Amino acid sequence: MNAVPPALATFGWSEALAVAFQPHADAGHQPGRVVVEERGVVHVATADGETVATLAGRLRHEADLDPEVRLPAVGDWVAVAGHPADGPVVHAVLPRASAIVRRAPSDHARPTQVLAANVDVAFLVMSLNRDFNLRRLERYLAVAWESGATPVVLLSKADLVDDLDGMRLAAEATAPGTEVVAVSAVSGEGLDAVRRHLGPGRTVVFLGSSGVGKSSLVNALAGEPLLVTAAIREDDARGRHTTTRRQLVRLGDGICIDTPGLRELALVDGDGLAETFDDLEAVARTCRFGDCRHDGEPGCAVRAAIGEGRLSAERLAAYRKLEREARRTELAANPVARKAARRKWSAMIKNVERSMDLKYGRTDLPLDPW
Repeated sequence: MNAVPPALATFGWSEALAVAFQPHADAGHQPGRVVVEERGVVHVATADGETVATLAGRLRHEADLDPEVRLPAVGDWVAVAGHPADGPVVHAVLPRASAIVRRAPSDHARPTQVLAANVDVAFLVMSLNRDFNLRRLERYLAVAWESGATPVVLLSKADLVDDLDGMRLAAEATAPGTEVVAVSAVSGEGLDAVRRHLGPGRTVVFLGSSGVGKSSLVNALAGEPLLVTAAIREDDARGRHTTTRRQLVRLGDGICIDTPGLRELALVDGDGLAETFDDLEAVARTCRFGDCRHDGEPGCAVRAAIGEGRLSAERLAAYRKLEREARRTELAANPVARKAARRKWSAMIKNVERSMDLKYGRTDLPLDPW
């Protein structure tokens, strides 16, 4: 096995990736990792240094024909041909170990958008001053769990609140089985717990709304101002939006992907709901009926738990909302599932009409004018 180039090792290159890359190496391509992606132009780190590359026409064409074809995202490993002076071109994207994916907010041609690829840990950042929102946290957790990365909740700006313990307990109850860390880039609280998730070749991503302090945390971990930050606004205690693009940066003890603030984070599917709502799922398994919808069925353990105060009605409502959203996204992206759903509803409507005809007779006949 060839030795791992030191320049690539600092970006997470490994012998396992070298094996997967071998067919591209045989074609004369070299590996690189995407550190910035902007409008189809990517900045790629290779063994020869960082370079700006364009996408091969064939790759673009295949992506236009099939939305499932991978286009490069920040964190991806890609096959690059050509020397930096000759205008390097990306010809292929290697299979991803994980990917933070959301439903694309505006691109109807490609229903999903990859925010970060090949991530080991997803730091879900929620500030404790005015961004604290448990329903939003549930949404972020669902996206993180379905990505293949390990989610960790970071409650930022811990130095700005009085009831830190109470807010941390609320977050822990909303994120069962997930580590919750209160952090402050100002005081340094919690930074050691965050650093424990870093390591040589490990990649982490920071996700959160605008102004929650993601870039400040990255700078605090790096010990130097790698990313631009701005002070919080006095009128609403929110940080000013400074990150304008997704970018991968190297820390002394790991690799980090910083992302712009997310105004919306829609689910692609419901794969992460079971882990996000693990407490609800555990109770639901004790319902009398396996297909219980927790909507008045006899022997519903979930409704009983809500009545006893062990679960909240708001949490059940949030679960149902995300479940419906995931289903709508699946139907929008999958024409086969969409046709199956239409056939199902058509059959149900016909059965209802048939039952009404048998019970009441035809009601759609024209009325006798006399």
